[in-house]
Amino acid sequence: VYIAIDERKMNTNQSQMKSRFALATIVLAATVNLHTTTTHAFVAPVSLKKVATRLQMSAALQTSSSVVVSAEAEALSHSATTMKLTPSFDLFQMLTEEEGGVVPPTNYGNAMRDSSVLKAPDAQDTLEGLQLADYIDGKKKIQSLPDPFKMVEKELQPFSDSIKELVSTDQPILSMAAKHFFEKRHGKRFRPTIVQLMAKAVAATHPENEDTVRETITQKFLDGKMDGEVNGEMSWQLSGASKVQVEGGVINLQNHQGSDVWRKQGQLGQIVEMIHVASLIHDDVLDEADTRRGGEAVHKLYSNKVAVLAGDYLLARASVLLARLENTAVVQIMATALEALVAGEIMQLKSPPKSLLEIETYLRKSYYKTASLICYACRSTALLGGHAYGSTTATACEEFGYHLGLAYQIQDDILDFTAAATVLGKPALADMDLGLSTAPILYAAQENASLKPLVMRRFKHKGDKQTALEALYKSDTAMDKAKSLAKFHAQRAVDALLR
Repeated sequence: VYIAIDERKMNTNQSQMKSRFALATIVLAATVNLHTTTTHAFVAPVSLKKVATRLQMSAALQTSSSVVVSAEAEALSHSATTMKLTPSFDLFQMLTEEEGGVVPPTNYGNAMRDSSVLKAPDAQDTLEGLQLADYIDGKKKIQSLPDPFKMVEKELQPFSDSIKELVSTDQPILSMAAKHFFEKRHGKRFRPTIVQLMAKAVAATHPENEDTVRETITQKFLDGKMDGEVNGEMSWQLSGASKVQVEGGVINLQNHQGSDVWRKQGQLGQIVEMIHVASLIHDDVLDEADTRRGGEAVHKLYSNKVAVLAGDYLLARASVLLARLENTAVVQIMATALEALVAGEIMQLKSPPKSLLEIETYLRKSYYKTASLICYACRSTALLGGHAYGSTTATACEEFGYHLGLAYQIQDDILDFTAAATVLGKPALADMDLGLSTAPILYAAQENASLKPLVMRRFKHKGDKQTALEALYKSDTAMDKAKSLAKFHAQRAVDALLR
């Protein structure tokens, strides 16, 4: 997604950084701009008795254990109808076919992954078959697509202004620390922009008929495409949609802006930004980073204790606002995103040495630390818009956010080696200083086996970092492979939108 920017411009000035994120949302913006009529495939109603009989014939979903707690502890917190969320990397493809990647098996989180029920058979889709490579290679101009930031700039403004008040407290130092990134170093507001654009996109999609989703999933059981014995999973697959209080009971492009749904989706964007900023503050303490977003880190301005408390306070405020959305499914999904952030930090600190050489480990960590918050926010946006958890729309939203988040992180890791610190807003080569190996180094190690011991010991010996850098810059393939992996995920994000 971000490869479309001319790397020669990356060293000019920080304003160029906005361009790095433009194509990340540009296709999402384009889909919102289509204004095409969507029709829906009709499936005849199925009696509950018939469905129950079919489901008894099928096998049940084998749910994955939580990423943090034991399977036994996780089971105690679930009832038959509780949502059992599966990590997105077990729902959607993580690696290219050339690198041994496969499409994960069908289960309740991705049952509608390949559905085309929303496609209007006779409507012209001007984005059908869009390939990002055409824009990256210069065959088509990125400027021909709408600017995603400008599309929602005015809508985001009231939420951006009010977020400073939402994190206020009567403790002056805590209040200043919590507000720091929302007043002086507010960044690009990338995640709230994604949420706002996704809100527009799902408003253009009519919620699917419940029988349609039920029949599709049931048929996959009967065809042997889903294994297990069904308990209450079907019920939560069809649940999670917020009750829409508008005339007609359905959100569309005409009644969306200014509605209660629009307000809650905007608040979700605020919540996501609070969680993200809290994670940045905590990360900077753990990593002993001096700068963030071109300025001093919060713990350098105040102290480690104040920074930790400021991050905790932001998470507490985000939790309060999350509860006010009045959607328990969204609360569980976003709470799982918080759990994933913690799992990512633990994974980064405690992964076994041999696993540090695996690209799959790197991608899973990237999912936990970056992509999970984005993809769960996208799926939650669909639920707040009146779409069920297991619907084609909600599934496509999570798939888009998953691939977008991974493309974002991979490209950010590439820039760690190619962009100046003034452009990044943080020190260059920061990952290596922390002993972390990202995609470019891992691909260099595949080509040059002498780098593997360095990666496994996290570059702790004198000269390790310099040796690894020299090998990377001498490699003819490592950086290109990393860029190709980012392109793969960027294209899959677009494909999810175009379904």
